[in-house]
Amino acid sequence: MPSKTKLTGRVVFRGDPGYDAARKNWDPHTDRFPKVFVFAQKTQDVSNAIKWARENKVPIRPRSGRHALEVNLSQVNGGIVIDVSEMKKIRLNKKAGTVVVETGNQVGRIAKTLAKQGFIAPFGDSPTVGIGGITLGGGIGPLQRTIGLISDNLLEVEMVDAKGRVMRANKKCNPDLFWASRGGGGGNFGVYTKYKLKTVRAPAKATVFSIVWPWNQFEKVLKKWQVWAPSVDTRLGSELTIGPKKGGNVSMLGMFLGSKTEAVRLLKPITSVGTPTQQTIKLLPYPEVVDFMLAPDPILTQRFSNQFSSGFGRRPFPDRAYKSIREFLEKVEGKDAGFFFLNWGGAIARIAPRDTAFYWRDPKFYVEWNSNWSKKSEAAKNIAVVRETRRKLQPYIVGSYINVPDQGIKHSGPVYYGANYPRLRRVKAKYDPENVFNNPQSIPPARV
Repeated sequence: MPSKTKLTGRVVFRGDPGYDAARKNWDPHTDRFPKVFVFAQKTQDVSNAIKWARENKVPIRPRSGRHALEVNLSQVNGGIVIDVSEMKKIRLNKKAGTVVVETGNQVGRIAKTLAKQGFIAPFGDSPTVGIGGITLGGGIGPLQRTIGLISDNLLEVEMVDAKGRVMRANKKCNPDLFWASRGGGGGNFGVYTKYKLKTVRAPAKATVFSIVWPWNQFEKVLKKWQVWAPSVDTRLGSELTIGPKKGGNVSMLGMFLGSKTEAVRLLKPITSVGTPTQQTIKLLPYPEVVDFMLAPDPILTQRFSNQFSSGFGRRPFPDRAYKSIREFLEKVEGKDAGFFFLNWGGAIARIAPRDTAFYWRDPKFYVEWNSNWSKKSEAAKNIAVVRETRRKLQPYIVGSYINVPDQGIKHSGPVYYGANYPRLRRVKAKYDPENVFNNPQSIPPARV
């Protein structure tokens, strides 16, 4: 029986021109062969796509920035991909200090647009990530200690549910869905189409910094960083990256919402460790700060595949953990492989773990690690080394970040969502009882 609902928007079926371009994700490891891509132009196109998928019994995958880091999350063989990347409106209300953004916007576009108008919009470490995925999973980044996670700045969402109905959720209307949308992860409850975020005035200028050390000093630098970074002034966000032994180095990138003089003083404990080979600390107009922090990302020209894993540290790593980190860095070879740390605390810790779906409020730092490969034959060993490293680091970390998923994690619900997992399952049962929106680690509905 032909379906009652017609697909609308820009529709690309398998075999149509443009299908191969539609299939390319940031990570080639995640590319699949869906039956059809619907590039939604408006909310109604999303609604029609969901209804069509259900009439045709086809699995659904929402996609925003093409940055899914694991397989079968934003594409699925034989399924429908509801791609919202062409929904790009941004409406800033300067008086109210709010912005409404459509879900197809990339983080960099929002941050740069608002910076030019004198406002701060939160961002992570890549300009090309879609605002949709990053917000729903929490949304971490260098501004989080000052203004909180991206999801902490969320005031309202518009979402299309499993029946194709358009819903709003905020503190007063569907408050349980609003709670779940602040850290409960994408692809669980519906397809989100709009986000209303609070925004704050940007300073005229702020300080950025970039420091580089030789690779063999990584232990000293990391030991100091894990003590210094979580307790430094909360206006300072610091990302520490340690590359592979083969061709890598140690680098720290960050920003401080204050003067250069003060930044130099605050950075002293870490800049005086080891022998930095490169050091940049400069005061810039705020729009240039955003450009400095969000360097262009090689989107869709990516030849490398990745396997990531992540967690949170409640206290500095003991010496035993460094042995495992070193072993990992000696084995991996991709130029973008390695360890990444981000300092925690400040505004994140001021929200209670159960007040939003994002549970991991009390750690001192976030950690992720990944391997890279370009030949398919190297995939298995690279995936294995990441998962083996997780097993070794398990005694020293808690949880994992849903936006940096690792399908090697068994019984992943409590790992991603901590004690909020049972409540998320109840919200799922209310808004998607038939589990229409599912993926390999999605939230199953609670059995009533």
